[in-house]
Amino acid sequence: MRVGVVGAGLGGLALAQGLRGAGIEADVFERDPGIGARFQGYRLVLDPIGFQAVRDCLPARWHPLLDEIVMAASAEQLVLDPRLNEIGRLGAARTGIVVDRQVLRHLLLTGLSVHTDAALTGYHVLADGRVQARFARRDPATADLLVGADGVASTVRGVLSPETVPTDTGVRFVIGRTPLTEEFAGLSATYGSKITDGRVSLLLGAMRFPTPPGQAAERLAPEVTLPDIGDYVRWAMILPPDDSPRDVTARDAALSRMEGWHPELRALIGRADPDNSTLLSIRTVKPGGRWPSGPVTLLGDAIHATSPTGGNGANTALRDADLLRRCLIAADDGRRGLLGAVDDYERQMLVYGAEAVRASLERLPAFAPEAELS
Repeated sequence: MRVGVVGAGLGGLALAQGLRGAGIEADVFERDPGIGARFQGYRLVLDPIGFQAVRDCLPARWHPLLDEIVMAASAEQLVLDPRLNEIGRLGAARTGIVVDRQVLRHLLLTGLSVHTDAALTGYHVLADGRVQARFARRDPATADLLVGADGVASTVRGVLSPETVPTDTGVRFVIGRTPLTEEFAGLSATYGSKITDGRVSLLLGAMRFPTPPGQAAERLAPEVTLPDIGDYVRWAMILPPDDSPRDVTARDAALSRMEGWHPELRALIGRADPDNSTLLSIRTVKPGGRWPSGPVTLLGDAIHATSPTGGNGANTALRDADLLRRCLIAADDGRRGLLGAVDDYERQMLVYGAEAVRASLERLPAFAPEAELS
């Protein structure tokens, strides 16, 4: 069996790693001109299902390394005013495993066949049931199964399920990261909480590595090369739908909305790395009806993009990867047919994927009350 994976995000790479470990050929096609063309390095929190999924997709020999580069998450989830006074609570403390996306992505890339500058333009199913994928700047590629893991603007979804389209919530957010130094030790109680002035909300989260990733890899898995990243604070400011920054950096956009805020908060944003700060929009994709069964399927944001306020986007994509991995291994072993395996995956994925989108949108008004959720 040969599987073509379109998109080198966490979900697509986890699937490719899991298939590689089972002896199934997997090629990854990424539209970016290079693996490091875009910064993809903010912290994320994996729930037990997401963390177990990524573990199961990785070779067992890398599990000690994975455990060495993550940290436990636990936060009170308070609501604070701009002067850091408690004014409410968001609910139960959130727990899980914190991992840096860039570090995890480099781990997942190790040993894979990844073709960059491979922008998919379309595909068609051949007479023998295989799929031929077409690209803008490379020769076509043929696989027994094509997996669209190519994000919210998925080209694969546009062909497979053209009626499933992204919804723009109207909400924008600026996001960045600042080195975690002693200067910001006094802010530790704010990590995981929402700081708001009633119009914008600021969310902070710490990433502390038990061992620097590069050192951990050198000691525990020399064949793996991980980036040397120091501890940092990830910050994100959620803006109302009618407040989109223009012609300013993400850092300056956040600072311009923090007049009168606590000086340590302003200092945190002011010391952010400008190269790793950006403006993003919150778009979602709600799974709709089933498409005709065949040798093409979807994974992650391509079919169930969630609002980041739900904290479940990466978790759901990794769950997809592990489920599809297990279904395809059963097909490769001859325990069932390929199309039956894909159908089994899709039936399960569409149910929990739709629930992930619903749950994320349910939480969005707590951070952006004016969001368009229809």
